[in-house]
Order: sequence, then structure tokens, then C-alpha cells
Amino acid sequence: MTAPHGTPKVSEREARRVAEAAREQDWRKPSFAKELFLGRFRLDLIHPHPLPATDDVDRGEAFLAKLRDFCETKIDGALIERESQIPDEVINGLKELGALGMKIDTKYGGLGLTQVYYNKALALAGSASPAIGALLSAHQSIGVPQPLKLFGTQEQRDTFLPRCARTDISAFLLTEPDVGSDPARLATSAVPDGDDAYVLDGVKLWTTNGVVADLLVVMARVPKSEGHKGGITAFVVEADSPGVTVENRNAFMGLRGIENGVTRFHQVRVPASHRIGSEGAGLKIALTTLNTGRLSLPAMCVGAGKWCLKIAREWSAAREQWGKPIAQHEAVGSKISFIAATTFALEAVLDLSSQMADEDRNDIRIEAALAKLYGSEMAWLMADELVQIRGGRGFETADSLAARGERAVPAEQILRDLRINRIFEGSTEIMHLLIAREAVDAHLSVAGDLIDPDKKLPEKAKAGAGAAAFYARWLPKLLSGPGQLPNSYHEFGDLAQHLRYVERSARKLARSTFYAMSRWQGRMETKQGFLGRIVDIGAELFAMSAACVRAELMRTTGEHGREAHQLADVFCRQARIRVDELFERLWANTDDLDRKVVTGVLAGSYTWLEEGVVDPSGDGPWIADATPGPAKRDNVHRPIR
Repeated sequence: MTAPHGTPKVSEREARRVAEAAREQDWRKPSFAKELFLGRFRLDLIHPHPLPATDDVDRGEAFLAKLRDFCETKIDGALIERESQIPDEVINGLKELGALGMKIDTKYGGLGLTQVYYNKALALAGSASPAIGALLSAHQSIGVPQPLKLFGTQEQRDTFLPRCARTDISAFLLTEPDVGSDPARLATSAVPDGDDAYVLDGVKLWTTNGVVADLLVVMARVPKSEGHKGGITAFVVEADSPGVTVENRNAFMGLRGIENGVTRFHQVRVPASHRIGSEGAGLKIALTTLNTGRLSLPAMCVGAGKWCLKIAREWSAAREQWGKPIAQHEAVGSKISFIAATTFALEAVLDLSSQMADEDRNDIRIEAALAKLYGSEMAWLMADELVQIRGGRGFETADSLAARGERAVPAEQILRDLRINRIFEGSTEIMHLLIAREAVDAHLSVAGDLIDPDKKLPEKAKAGAGAAAFYARWLPKLLSGPGQLPNSYHEFGDLAQHLRYVERSARKLARSTFYAMSRWQGRMETKQGFLGRIVDIGAELFAMSAACVRAELMRTTGEHGREAHQLADVFCRQARIRVDELFERLWANTDDLDRKVVTGVLAGSYTWLEEGVVDPSGDGPWIADATPGPAKRDNVHRPIR
């Protein structure tokens, strides 16, 4: 059975089954964040702070110097904003610089940068133009290079990686007009054509880089048949293949230079040798790719925080009100303190997660997801505070400021540009659920059958025995710990108190999660408000830990150690207020009342409240028709010349 436009109709249970099958099931390596959610503060996994090798630093710093010169002399961010397009000569310059191959091994013509320096480069490029940051990130973090690095054959790497390193731009195509974070409903098909090819049909939406891409990673559903396992499968597709049409270049409130479009596939023949991994492995490939790919987004959030701090500092010192600079008024000063402390913490989270990714000693799937979630939310708040600090000038465009003789500060632009990060690569709401699923994995492993309504009594009895043994060992350890001892973590000096707080709060977080599972059992997955707060507490605790570890590293290396400790201290004090409020809201909230109101809204009980306005929206369906078939629009694919 299918929904309109050929989208498969699936039940909630089937959708969850598909998502569960795609996630990594095993934990072969330790995870600081996973342990944190279990009430175990494994400081030894992140302290002493891991450091990059000297050769990696030298190579990375050399490239950053070249990239900085290019950004300062060749990129006109205001021009990109006005014309909503990155000039071809800028993209070609980035190619010549090697920026397309930052994460690609040198043996394929890439630069072979570490994750740490790749992120520093994205922050730098993104500060010059967020659209350029998006182009480079989409190409390397989720485009062709990363999935081939992890899952491609040697022949595929030899064929495509040299192209991706120097000449070809790639894009990742998963989302469809009626399919977002629910891939079980994926409609694009890849029908086997003999043993040596597949034929693709379907429409993909929001294809970042798709308008200018040379190579595409496409997720499509292979029908199950004799000799074919079927399922969602990943393919590398040449963008100029017959039947590939870019039907529209999308425009957005921010990132106006982003090359994002709608791509249609009609009877597109793809060689079987271009399939990445096995049939049915597409979602697992996508999720695994995102484990480190998600770190590119907080990298640009860190860059945004640094810029917000710079502008806030300069403007607040120059602008006077009531006889003194506005920075000296507490109402403004508190905002500047928030921006400075939060930028320090975000960079600490990013660098720690990235270095752990480079070392490959830890499983960072939760850390990367937390970095994306926390970075996107906090960067948006920092940009909003900057606009408020700038006042009317914050709302005014840079061009307008320049036209009347003032410095062209694009504060309103960064607010628009950052807004998408709370939606990109998993919305905040989806990230809450994704992280929550990983956070309760240990519980579901031992007690999942116990709370599963579909399991029979013998299975529940067996699960009950296993759960009893697990909790008999685990629960007593949540009662006390180093966080209650006044001398714990003394080597951190004035920051030790915050680490003790993290340790105590981690145990409290684990106890709260256990109590909720005991109370709601199988209904736990429907308590999305509760789960979101659990994840937000974990994100704050992770950020506090990273900030303290980074500050201590800077103190021991003699690099702005005193200032770093001060920033970490302020951040932790601000974070503790947020954590305490989140703990309170775990049990004192309006979640049940909200559900009743939503039911009323959907039933039309409050339509009277909508009276008195006009709707300026245009006509048309809520979701565009994505019926497979030949293109009815001109191809707006724009190869870079």
C-alpha cells in the first residue's frame, strides 16, 4: 500500500523498526557521554586532554595560513549574500587550494587533515561566508568522500576520491518532498537491471550542493526480489547522467549562497559497481557517516561564536549610553559574558570530540550528536544576543549600514544563517530522540523485552531475571561517588567544584532515567518532552566537562591559562543554573496539558482564536507532487566553469 505520490505507507512500528535496524547496535569502544548518561563520570576518558601529533599540527597550521589569506583576499561575503551565489572563480580557487580534499587521504590527492584541523578550516571559511562553509562541509562530511572512506571498495576509492579531492563537488541526497527524518517511507526506487546496473526513479528535496554537484550519493529503495535482498541502498551517481534533472534551485531566509535544489531521477541507469556497500545498508552507511560528519556543523557554530564575541566587544566599547560604554551596564555585560563563556565551551566540546575522533579510541556517536545539538542551539542564542546588543543596528542590514556611513556589520545575517543549524542534519527534536535512544541503550539491552508489549511471558520472565541482576549491581553505585568528597578532582583547582557537580548530576540523571523507565515502561518512548530534557542535561554536563578539561590543558601549557579558567568557571556556573532548572522540569512541567491543547487545536476547537487576520500564504499543496516520471522543468544544474 502506498500513500499519495508513491510514498510507501508504513506504520509507526515499522518506521521504528527500520530506524532501529540502521543504528549501530554494538559498543566496541568506550564512550564518555554514554557513561555519563549511565551515571558514571569517566573523567579518565577525556583527561588529560588528548592532543594531535606534531606532524598533524604542522600540516594543519600551514593549510590554515593559506586558507586565511584566501578568505581575506578572494572571498567577498557581502557579494555572495547580495547575489545569492558563490562566484565560480571562488569555488575554483578553493579547488586549487585543495579545500575540496581536506579530509581525503594524500594518496588520493587530498590534504589528509585531521578532524580537528578540518573543523578549524570550516570555522574559518564559514566566517568569511557561511555558504562556503556549507558547500565544503556538505561535500566532505556527508558527500561522496566520507561514505567511500568508510564503506567503499578500493576500486571506488581509486575512481572517485581523486576527483573529489581536486575537481568534483559532491552532494548527499536522502530527503524527499514527503520524507524527512522517517526514512522508512523513502520512495525513490533503484530497480535492478540485470546483474550490472540499477535504474533510479524518484525526487529528492533540499539537495545541498545538488545544483552544482558533479557526483551524488543517492539513497534509494531496492525492491526485494530473487537474488536481491532489497532495502534502502546507497549509490554514487554521476550528476550529468541522462535522466538527472535539477528542477529547482531553492532559496532560504539565510545561507543565500547555498546551492540547494530539487533533483529528479527518471530512468537513470547506475552501474552496480557504483553501489556503496550491500543492498539494504544505505541507512546504516548514512548514520555512520554522520557520526563524525555532524562535527562540521558545530565547527561553524564555534566560528560564529567567535565573530559574535569580536563584534560585541568592539561595539560595546565604542557605544556609550548614560555616560559610559554599554558594556559596563550590567544588562548588556551579562550578554557579553554569556557569549564569551559559551564560545569557550563550544570550542572545548568541538576540539575534544574531534580529537577523540582522530584518535579513534572512543565511540563518539553520542559526543558528536551532542556537539551538533548543543552547538546549534547555543550559537543561535549567542547571535540573538548580539543582535540585541547592537540594538536597531542589529536589525539593520549591513548594506543599509554602509549606505549611511557606518560599519557594515551583518548581525542580522548571521542570525538568519545560523537558524538552519537547528534543523540541518537532524532537527533538535530528532537529535533529542536519537541521543535519548543511545542514552537508554544499556537499559533496553537488559530490560527491553520486559517492557515490550509484543513479547510473550517466557521472554519477559527471562528479561526480568537479567534486568534484576543488572540493576542489583548498577543502582547501588548511583547513591554515592567522588562528587560528594570535598577534595575530589583537586588538581583542577577552582574548577574542581564544577567537576564534582558533574559527577553528582550524572548519578542523579541516571536515577531519574531509571525512575522514568520504571514508571512509564513501554510508554517511555512517547515522553518526548522528558527525553529532551534528559538529553539537554547530558549536553550541559558534557560541555562543563569539556570546558574544565580544556581550561586545565591551557593552564598546564601556559597558554592563557588564567583567562581560560575564568571562562570555564563562568560557563559552568551559568550551565549549573540551566541544569538545575532542567532537573526541576523533569517532573514539574505542562507536558500532559500541552497534549490536551494540541488535541483541541487539531480538532478545530480553537479556530475562533485565528480570527481577525488574513493569511498571506499563496495557493498550492502543502507537499509538492513527487510522482516519478520525466522532468517537466528545465534543468538548472550549473556546472562550475
